Amino acid sequence: MSRFRYLTRAVWLLSLISLFTDLASEMLYPVMPLYLQSIGFSVFFIGLLEGVAEAVAGLSKGYFGQWSDRLGRRVPFVQWGYGLSALSKPLLAVLATPAGVLLARTVDRLGKGLRTGARDALLADETTPADRGKVFGFHRSMDTLGAVFGPLAALGWLAAHPGQYRPLFLWAFVPGVLAVGLTLALRERRAVPSGRPVVPFWASFRYWRAAPLPYRRVVGGLLVFALFNSSDAFLLLLARQRGLSATAVIGLYILYNVTYVLSAWPLGYLADRLGPRRLLAAGLLVFAGVYGGMAFVREGWAFAVLFGLYGLYAAATEGVGKAWVSTLCARADTGAALGTLGGLSSLAALGASAGAGLLWQFRGPGLTFGLAAAVALGVAGYLALVRTEEKPIGG
Repeated sequence: MSRFRYLTRAVWLLSLISLFTDLASEMLYPVMPLYLQSIGFSVFFIGLLEGVAEAVAGLSKGYFGQWSDRLGRRVPFVQWGYGLSALSKPLLAVLATPAGVLLARTVDRLGKGLRTGARDALLADETTPADRGKVFGFHRSMDTLGAVFGPLAALGWLAAHPGQYRPLFLWAFVPGVLAVGLTLALRERRAVPSGRPVVPFWASFRYWRAAPLPYRRVVGGLLVFALFNSSDAFLLLLARQRGLSATAVIGLYILYNVTYVLSAWPLGYLADRLGPRRLLAAGLLVFAGVYGGMAFVREGWAFAVLFGLYGLYAAATEGVGKAWVSTLCARADTGAALGTLGGLSSLAALGASAGAGLLWQFRGPGLTFGLAAAVALGVAGYLALVRTEEKPIGG
């Protein structure tokens, strides 16, 4: 068991909490675009809704991440963040108007922003740089395991009750409450307070100006990619638009998450052995292939291949990117550094999703996916070459 010494009590708890929370969220995510279309939402408005929700998460990630560093505390932010996300699920069942759906999604994303920086800092504090890829990979595997069970539950419900989406929002409250209960078992590992003043909410990304140059180089490249990486809802809408049934669309999403679960932890190992740079660049190349292929495919089997590859892309980039960035900042600033990355990425997602919805509306999905593929190719090349060491004075 010494080989798995990095799987501490806190890592297990945080991973199980994420599993139950994702189970709740992913019961709803693959049916959300189908549900919104059924009550009259356009593709553009779906993109805008997803973008605004992510922007709320983005602003709050940076703010609460640096607040967590300032106090040297993590657990209260984790507890309240998961609590808000659990509360948002029944709100979606009760509020079926555009304004109501926006409010519920905002509460959910505010909870994500509240917890993300502190949770990722807890994970980083539980391990050494040599094991961070494995720890973040394990956490992503457990998190995504919930994203397998959630769509399966939704698939079972819709098979028995076709078209009845709203009761799912009430059922999703149950695993959300279980996740909140597990947060009560977390123990605070007191961190050294950063000493930095808490900046206003609208200035929560001020860490960027104080961040080391290697951090800004890497995160800058990731943000360029995020500006063109729209919501996964568009992938689901494309499959539905090209003739797949609602249950087949959910099946594709399950396939994506199963691939993610099976590959995230092994790819975390690979990142620790080869370095996160190579794996992240390779993941973006896979993304480019998937999005380029999406512009042309029509058959169900081809969609299945691409969704499986999309799971590999996610496993090679999400946890690995955080693990890499956490090595490019001071330990006392980990919450702010990861919160700023997540926050700015979420803000970029606002532009990406709104822009993709607009482009799809007027020029069709082919150009939407092709443009994202081209940008991913460019960012992969940049990250493969970018310098991640400080340049000596006079050098």
